Amino acid sequence: MNKQFRIMSYLYCLLGFLFLNSCQQTQSIQIKKNVLFILADDFGYHDMSGTGSKYYSTPNIDRIASEGVAFSNGYATCRVCSPSRVSIMSGKFPARHGVTDWIGAKTGVDWRKAGRYNQLLPPAYEPHLSHEYVTLPEAMQEAGYKTFFAGKWHMGDKGSWPEDHGFNINIGGYDRGGPVGGYFSPFKNPKLTDGADGENLSMRLAKETSSFIEENKDKPFFAFLSFYAVHSPIETTKEKWLKYRNKAEQMGIAEEGFKMGHFLPIRQHQDNPVYAGLVESMDDAVGEVLKSLDRLGLADNTIVVFTSDNGGVAAGDNYSTSNLPLRGGKGYQYEGGIREPYFIKVPGIKGGKKVDVPVTGTDFYPTLLELIGVKQKPEEHLDGVSLVPLLKGKSIKQRELIWHYPHYGNQGGEPSSIIRDGDWKLIHYYEDEREELYNLKTDISERADVSELYPDIKINLHNKLFNYLNDVGAKFPEKDPEYDAEKEKEYLKSIATNKKQALDKQRKEYLSKEFNPDNNWWGSEQTID
Repeated sequence: MNKQFRIMSYLYCLLGFLFLNSCQQTQSIQIKKNVLFILADDFGYHDMSGTGSKYYSTPNIDRIASEGVAFSNGYATCRVCSPSRVSIMSGKFPARHGVTDWIGAKTGVDWRKAGRYNQLLPPAYEPHLSHEYVTLPEAMQEAGYKTFFAGKWHMGDKGSWPEDHGFNINIGGYDRGGPVGGYFSPFKNPKLTDGADGENLSMRLAKETSSFIEENKDKPFFAFLSFYAVHSPIETTKEKWLKYRNKAEQMGIAEEGFKMGHFLPIRQHQDNPVYAGLVESMDDAVGEVLKSLDRLGLADNTIVVFTSDNGGVAAGDNYSTSNLPLRGGKGYQYEGGIREPYFIKVPGIKGGKKVDVPVTGTDFYPTLLELIGVKQKPEEHLDGVSLVPLLKGKSIKQRELIWHYPHYGNQGGEPSSIIRDGDWKLIHYYEDEREELYNLKTDISERADVSELYPDIKINLHNKLFNYLNDVGAKFPEKDPEYDAEKEKEYLKSIATNKKQALDKQRKEYLSKEFNPDNNWWGSEQTID
């Protein structure tokens, strides 16, 4: 009897232990923070009301900034999309992971087909996100998270889509970099079923994300909402166009809309009502997902990130916006091409703070792992650091940020590499090997090249830049033996006259009370990237 009693007591204790352990594991799963990562496309630092725009309206994105930590020196790792996106997923700078241009861009002698008569032939780049990496979503899966992707991917062709790199669910992500069917259904997207005619793409992606969140509200999730907005073609509704057309008139419409840059005219004012409507539609979609978190009671247990993959399009594509006082825009080596909205909202960390320390896209990987209580993977996120100390009001060690873009692109930037160290920024140009040095603390618009005043700083930054590039095996452009300076001169002359005139005419059409596109997509113009 005593033996039977001891056995029964032992079994009860064992069952009790297993029950308590099960409860603890369930509790551990429940208290894991969820992650909502929102990535906009071609959305510049000043493309939102919260960072100074007087023209665009973005109350929902502003909310993330005001409730979280806003990084005023937040950067994409590249001036165009694919490299920046690969950096977020891998924690590596483009020079290291090898995707140095948007996937699909011409390289080598094929670049001549662009008909721009440039001095250099851009080097080849890796055509997809490497399968050898443990990506951020794969690391989240290892930590027990259900992973979801919606929207733009553009990190490789079939076989290298979201579902091949750690996402359990993929809605709308494939190899194309823009919305082929535009922003209203039918979408012509093989990974996204069409809605009713005229359904808004940004809102559709938001609702898909909200549905995923609701279905997985009782377990940890990693939802990556990657808008196609505000990439070209720019489209909006008649109502939103009219709202911003009238607003531009109230603010005062400048006579001159563009100034010639090195290769292309650059937009000088935020007064494009079609683009403004597209921005507002994306903000509406952000609001949809935030409301879902509130409604489901998940806002207090969900980390929210908002950022962009490169600067606003001031030249090339649809010449959509102005990034002033930042110089240039998407595709450019200046701040307008790489400085981004960069916000992180974390439950339990007081929001409403601004941090001036330079940070970049490679930092999300280690930061998110630390925030969810998972061991970091320094062998993967080689060029990223955790920003958790900064989120908590502490400091991190100063380090250099490096950009490598040995290409021309479609927006007018020049093949170059960049290093930022503290307040100093050095740009090395590959056409003529010249270098520019700027102090961003005193010259945010990069108008005063002080390289001759500070030769020691210039040399030091040059050495740091090329030590890194050579260490990671970066590729460089080569001189084109068929380069004809006279042909390039004539080409640029035609751009400065004909292209600028066409852009000025289009700008006035968009702002005209009589503006009436002959189809239902309101001022769209398809581009190649």
